[in-house]
This record gives sequence, structure tokens and C-alpha cells, in this order.
Amino acid sequence: MKIIYKKHILEFKFEAGTSRGVLNTHTVYYVKIQDSENLQLFGLGECAPLKGLSIDYLPDFEQILAEICRKLSAFEELDFSHIFEIIPETLPSIRFGFETAFTDLKNGGKRQVFKNNFSQNNAPIEINGLIWMGDKTLMLSRINEKINEGYKTLKLKIGAINFTEECELLENIRANFSAKNLTIRVDANGAFSPEKALKKLEILSKFAIHSIEQPIAANQKIEMRQIIKNSPIPIALDEELIGVFSDKKEELLQQLKPQYIILKPTLLGGLNATREWIELANNQGIKWWITSALESNIGLNAIAQFTAEFDNKLPQGLGTGQLYLNNIESPLEIRNGSLFYNQNLGWNLAFTS
Repeated sequence: MKIIYKKHILEFKFEAGTSRGVLNTHTVYYVKIQDSENLQLFGLGECAPLKGLSIDYLPDFEQILAEICRKLSAFEELDFSHIFEIIPETLPSIRFGFETAFTDLKNGGKRQVFKNNFSQNNAPIEINGLIWMGDKTLMLSRINEKINEGYKTLKLKIGAINFTEECELLENIRANFSAKNLTIRVDANGAFSPEKALKKLEILSKFAIHSIEQPIAANQKIEMRQIIKNSPIPIALDEELIGVFSDKKEELLQQLKPQYIILKPTLLGGLNATREWIELANNQGIKWWITSALESNIGLNAIAQFTAEFDNKLPQGLGTGQLYLNNIESPLEIRNGSLFYNQNLGWNLAFTS
């Protein structure tokens, strides 16, 4: 195998605000695994460590990636076991990139990482409309835009502007759309303090909220368990799962007993690791959905096709492909609040060469 990588800096169309700060660019690395006898046959993956969130967002990330490419290129016949052997769990975005690139290659190098009704038969995946943080006027404009685009579920990032103003936004939505007609999820990204979280959740519950992601910061397990136990709104764990490996996964779910978990393959260590979380959640009666982590369309495509392998009727968090000015042109297409793989559209892989 010949293995190379290419760095690409994605540029946001707008300032993407979260409670952890504002994003303007996002650096990703495309991994290409080529058949040495036919360089036109290749699998493509994306390593996209996210600043402030990925445990492998490291100053020497590119050097680490280059060394892994060198080591894996040395195998005459590459196998998944080699990927898991060479790439430790502590490099989750790199595992995800190589795992998807190799799966793509094994399936013919056509960016059809999984062959299912989504990738082959134009079956839709319902997704939530993501509302980024901004001032009250801007967020209201984005909310109206998403509703007009046909979304039945909205996810609002909260925790950066005044809490009263955020509640006014929610009140405005509910004045026009009932919970029967529009589902609202909120994501605090750990912005609430443990002391004030339950009081804020009580206030938010007036707006018929479906769920709230990560109300307090991760690694406060005693406080989080009490919040999950007493919250009037179902809790979805997100950042809490990052950096949790092996048998600690089951232990975490048993200890905290959340109503939902949010699965981001780039942050959790790839598709195999995500599948483990799904099996554990199903065994414990915990519901889940899958979310992209600001990957370009290369990573998003793999995650969407993986998601379609499961019979999960909840709206997924896969609407991030429209965020960038210089994304990879792909068959991914959003229509009426759902994601499609439109085979009439092609791939433009110039950025990856």
C-alpha cells in the first residue's frame, strides 16, 4: 500500500459560536490509502481533531500522522488489525481517518464506505437543524431560516449569551410552534455550573425541550449523576464520553444512567468504537444518535453511511456539511430537513490530492 496525507484548512461561512469560543477555521488531514499497483484505486479518510475538544488535538499532530503513515505503509498487506495495533486509542481522530479510508478501499474506493439504502437507494436520514450561538437577533434569524427549510427538529447551542435572552428565544419559538410540530434540543456544551444547573433546567422545561446535551462540564460524575436523576429534561451525554475507553465505557453508563448519549466517531475513536458504545447503550436501554464533529464532507459521508447501518428513527446531527466556504464537493445533499446521498452529484477531490 502507498499511504499519504494532505492538510486542508476549512473556512467557516460565518463565526461559529459555542460556549467554548468562536471558530473561524478548522484544520483537517485527508488520508489516502492507495493500491501500489493501481494508484487510481484508493480509499479516503479524514482526520479532523477539534480544538478544545479532541484529546488528540496536539502541537505535533502532523508529525504523529506522518509517522503512522510510514509505519502502515510498511505492511505488504494492510489489515484492520494493523490499524488498531499501530494507532492507539489516544489518537481517536487518526483511528477514524484510517478506519474509514481502509473500509472505503476495501469497498472499491468509490466513497461508498457502507452499501445501504442511504448510499445506494437515495433513502433519507432525518437530521436536526443546528442553530449556532450569536446575538439574539442573529439566532432568531437562523431559527426562522431552518424552520423555512423544512426542519422538524432544531438544536440550539446555548450558554454563551444571556440566559434570559436564550429563554426568550425559546419562548418565541414555542409561541409559534408547539412541541407536536417542532422538536427542540439544546446543547449547553458544559456551560452551566453544577450549583445552578437544576434551576436552569427547571426554567428550560417550560419550553417542552426534548433533551439537553452536557449541561455541566465533563468529569464531574457525582454532580452529573444527581442532575440526570433530578432533571425535568432528559440529559444527553456528549463530551462526557470523550477519552473513555475499553471497559470504562460500560462503567460510565451504569454509573450515570443518562437518557441519551451523543456519538461522534472522530472524537470517540472511529466506527468500531462507536459501534461498541451503541451496543452498550442498547443493552442498558439508553437511546442515542450520531453527530458529526465539524468534519468536511469526506468524514461526514463516512459517518452518515455508518449511521444508516442502524435502524434509529431519531433525527441525527449530520447537518454540518454546509458550514464551509471550501468544503469538498460531494453527493451529500440536504432537502427538507433530511440528508441524502444523491448519486447524480459527483465528488471533486482536488483538495485531497
